[in-house]
Amino acid sequence: MAYQGFAQEYLGMPAVTRAYTTACVLTTAAVQLEFITPFQLYFNPDLIFRKFQIWRLITNFLFFGPLGFSFFFNMIFLYRYCRMLEEGSFRGRTADFVFMFLFGGFLMTLFGLFASLFFLGQAFTIMLVYVWSRRNPYIRMNFFGLLNFQAPFLPWVLMGFSLLLGNSIIIDLLGIAVGHIYYFLEDVFPNQPGGKKLLLTPGFLKMVFDTPEEDPNYNPLPEDRLENQPRDQDQNQQQHPQ
Repeated sequence: MAYQGFAQEYLGMPAVTRAYTTACVLTTAAVQLEFITPFQLYFNPDLIFRKFQIWRLITNFLFFGPLGFSFFFNMIFLYRYCRMLEEGSFRGRTADFVFMFLFGGFLMTLFGLFASLFFLGQAFTIMLVYVWSRRNPYIRMNFFGLLNFQAPFLPWVLMGFSLLLGNSIIIDLLGIAVGHIYYFLEDVFPNQPGGKKLLLTPGFLKMVFDTPEEDPNYNPLPEDRLENQPRDQDQNQQQHPQ
């Protein structure tokens, strides 16, 4: 029963969230079982461009360190906020969500060229948290029962918690910066006088990820059915006055 419940929950995850979290868990498991080592995964521009180890552009986003508190903490936040974004503001817009992944990863990689950063997965998680928090500004949050605050402060609370654990905050600041750039270009600038949408999802991504599919088992809620819409009720009352 527990296995069936887990399988049902896993298959119920939206596609992008399921693919990314699975890749992160499998990568960590492979390192833990010594099939591969972190030295084969970390971001190294010299090995990427001179030895053509292109996979490092991706694998440095998949490894969150050995099994432990930090790994599970990152996985929980990655799963939670990636899923809420995909099922929330990106619902029905999988191509736009994938484009956000590519845009954020590209900016972080550019920064990584000029800084000694080896793994960028935590920064990517903070980016997802930042975008979600800015799109849900009125939600009240509670952090381990100690702090109560509104959602936009969550990335900064996580950065403070990371600092308390003795970790460098450069990664967190990078995630916040990239998240803010995306949020500004996508949500703020297009709504300004003279502003326009600069982040345009490529057509091939829309062809791959946004193919409309009709669900034969879809059964709309009673309030969503056409016969129960207020307009129809008003028309019926006009045609059959009492």
